[in-house]
Amino acid sequence: MTITTPDWVQDAVFYQIFPDRFARSGRAGGSGLNLEPWDAPPTHHGFKGGDLFGVADRLDYLQDLGVTALYLNPIFASAANHRYHTYDYHHVDPLLGGDAALRELLDRAHARGMRVVPDGVFNHTGRGFWQFHHTLENGAASPYLDWFHFDPDRLRDRRQFAAYPDPGSEQALANGAGSLRALGYQAWWDLPALPKLDTRTPAVREFLWDVARRWIEFGCDGWRLDVPQEIDDDGFWREFRRRVKDADPDAYIVGEIWDEAGRWLRGDQFDAVMNYPVAQACLGFFGGDRLDLAETRRAGGYRDLQPLDAAGFAARIDAELGRYDPRVTRSQFNLLGSHDTPRFVTSVGGDRSALRLATLFLFAYPGAPCIYYGDESGLAGGHDPYCRGAFPWDESAWDHDLRAHVRRCAALRRDHPALRRGAYQRLYAQDGVYGFARRLGGETLLVVLNAATTARTIDLPLPAGVRPDAVLADVLDGGAPTVAVAGVATGLRLAPRSGVVLGVSV
Repeated sequence: MTITTPDWVQDAVFYQIFPDRFARSGRAGGSGLNLEPWDAPPTHHGFKGGDLFGVADRLDYLQDLGVTALYLNPIFASAANHRYHTYDYHHVDPLLGGDAALRELLDRAHARGMRVVPDGVFNHTGRGFWQFHHTLENGAASPYLDWFHFDPDRLRDRRQFAAYPDPGSEQALANGAGSLRALGYQAWWDLPALPKLDTRTPAVREFLWDVARRWIEFGCDGWRLDVPQEIDDDGFWREFRRRVKDADPDAYIVGEIWDEAGRWLRGDQFDAVMNYPVAQACLGFFGGDRLDLAETRRAGGYRDLQPLDAAGFAARIDAELGRYDPRVTRSQFNLLGSHDTPRFVTSVGGDRSALRLATLFLFAYPGAPCIYYGDESGLAGGHDPYCRGAFPWDESAWDHDLRAHVRRCAALRRDHPALRRGAYQRLYAQDGVYGFARRLGGETLLVVLNAATTARTIDLPLPAGVRPDAVLADVLDGGAPTVAVAGVATGLRLAPRSGVVLGVSV
């Protein structure tokens, strides 16, 4: 099968937004709301009142940063601040401003050439979802009986479901009984608030495919798919792709899969996945012995996280570059952290030099880089809920040097097509230093990163096809040029915990 991915993605710079925590507009949800103070520590259940009007009002900020695409955590009606507990897939949550707020955000973003990709939660719903509620009320008599996985014994005996578990049901869950027995229905990871849909049921499949197409036709630019591997059905995802791509051939479909995902990336299901393996490699190399392993391993996919030396990092990156078709690799969703992980700067013990190095690497690596909201200003936070703190709009709280670095990285990627579309070649990996080349047409860029705590002076071999006496210009910071001798950039000096990008014409 021919693999095709949306051409715009490899040029994109994404910005992930947790809508309740990014920006309040004062235009959503009505007055007198019981909201947490914006600057108070986040909690599992509290709401801070960020909304989509607020996102639209901050597009100047995002565009100035270099952002060209938004990934929004779930926006549809839900009784949770993270909105993975959907109760109405056909309407945007009123606390986020409803459908009108999404319409305004899409129109204002598209006018700037920015894309908007929402989160799609299709494996499970919230307890307030109509079809689930209907079955709780009516048991085996409900027309929606086969939309979920129910315990037939409870249905037959008309025993009460434990959607809000009593102590006995909670104890049964704790003892490993499983949600089907303990609650009377199957719940995602046995969490009572998340009843799992039965996607074998034709009506469920049609419902979800219709939702997917509906919001693409509304103007969304793709879907980020929550836990899609738990709908273990290639036929479901093939039809999902067909419906979405019929509505917009340029729509981006990216799955949340934390490890090897080749099954879904053959051209008939997803365009890409969230590239957590590269994020983990960046934590291991740039974080090194600064890693807070106890905190970071709380993210499920990071349980085997370890510090990496340059050779270990190179091996991980080589493996990822060879894992998928190059068209998929150039469309991967590359990130350093998300709402499901401790923030990068917290994971590395507060060392912002690690975040600067990792950011430069990510913006020079194949695929679309993503900034997790607030990382550019130095926002810290451990595992959920602390990685979901409110954006600090008081500029006195920002790390302005870090934000300027992120802007430079985005501008560098924008101005040099080789960083977005060029071939990748590893050049150097030893003594805490990793270097690689990106090449496209007549442009070659050399990216060299020193993760060591001391200065390094290296002899960097030039890739074939570059003049052996080439002059290498510092295109990141405007430093003094380097002159190669006999195909080697001899005596290239790198300050501790620093990176350089050198440009050369073939």
